[in-house]
Amino acid sequence: MKTHRFAAASLAALFGLAACAENPVAPTSDASFTAISQSFARGAASSYTFTRFDVPGAFQTAPSGINARGVIVGWYFSGSGCPSAPCVVKGFIFKDGAFTTVVYHNSVTGTDAAFTQLRGIGPGGEIVGLYRMAGEPVVNLHGFMLTKDGEFVEVKHPDHTNSVAQRILPDGTILGCYHDNDQMDSMHGMVWNKDGFSAFGMGTTMHNGATPSGHRITGLFTDNTGRGRAYVLEGGVFTPFDAPNSVATAAWDMNPSGTIVGLFADAAGQTHGFVLDRGQFTTINYPLTPAATYTDVFGINASGTIVGKFREPGSVAFHGYVATPN
Repeated sequence: MKTHRFAAASLAALFGLAACAENPVAPTSDASFTAISQSFARGAASSYTFTRFDVPGAFQTAPSGINARGVIVGWYFSGSGCPSAPCVVKGFIFKDGAFTTVVYHNSVTGTDAAFTQLRGIGPGGEIVGLYRMAGEPVVNLHGFMLTKDGEFVEVKHPDHTNSVAQRILPDGTILGCYHDNDQMDSMHGMVWNKDGFSAFGMGTTMHNGATPSGHRITGLFTDNTGRGRAYVLEGGVFTPFDAPNSVATAAWDMNPSGTIVGLFADAAGQTHGFVLDRGQFTTINYPLTPAATYTDVFGINASGTIVGKFREPGSVAFHGYVATPN
C-alpha cells in the first residue's frame, strides 16, 4: 500500500477565475422554498451481491464514492490505540484490487494533514475530499480536488471558514457545503463551477449528489424540530423526504439516472442503508447472521453498484463493502 502526498494549488487559478463570488441559487428566506413531502413506496427487495473489503491493517474502513469504472474512494482509521486513543485518518483509492493511501500535503509548509478523507470520484478519475491540519479545531474542514495529474487543488469558499467538497460531476462541478464555527447551524449547501460559488439559502443543508447536469440535487438537512431529513432540489423546488418508518434520513449520493442512496435510522435505533429508484424504496442491510447492527450506503455509480460500510454485532469498527445489483 503506497502513500501519496501531492502539492496544493489554488482552485481559482486552476480554472482561470479572477475571483469567486457567492451567487445564491434560491431565495434566502426558508419560507419561500416550496416544500412538498414526497410519498415513496416500498419496492420489491432488490437483489445485490455483497463483497466485503478492508484497507490492510486498518481499524475501520469507510468507502464513500465509486465511479463508472468501479474505482472506489473513501477513508480509513489506523493506529495501535484505536479507538480508545486518537486514530490517524487517511484517504484511500481502491482500484483493480489494490489500495493506495492518500494524505493531503501542504507544499508551502512541508507538512501532512492529520486528517484526510476522500469523498467522491468523477468518471474521469478526479477526486474530491477534505482535510484538517494538526492542531486545528475539530470543526475545521477544508475541501480539495485531487486532479488526474496528482495535484491537490483547494476548494474554499472565499467568505466562509470551512468548506467540504463531497462530489464532483463530469464537467468538474463540485458539490458540498460550507460552514463557519460549527458544523450544522451555519452550514449551507454549496455548488462550485467555472462561474464561481453558489450557496443555497436554506441553512443546515448539504449537497451530496446530483445528476450530471446538476439540475437535480440531493442532500441532507435538519428541520426546525431537529429531525434529520433528506431532500431533492430541482428547478428551485426544495422537496424533503423521509425513508418509510424512519426517525432520521440522510441522502448521500445520486447517480446519472437519478437513483438516490443514503441511510436512515429506525425507532429501534438501528441504521439501514437505502436505495430510492423511480419512487421505489429498498432497504439495504449487509447480509450477516446475526444481523448487522449498522449499514449505510454512501455512494452509487451509473450502473447501480453501491458502496458503504457496516458494523458487526458487538463491534465498534466499520468495514467497507461494494454491492452489485443482480
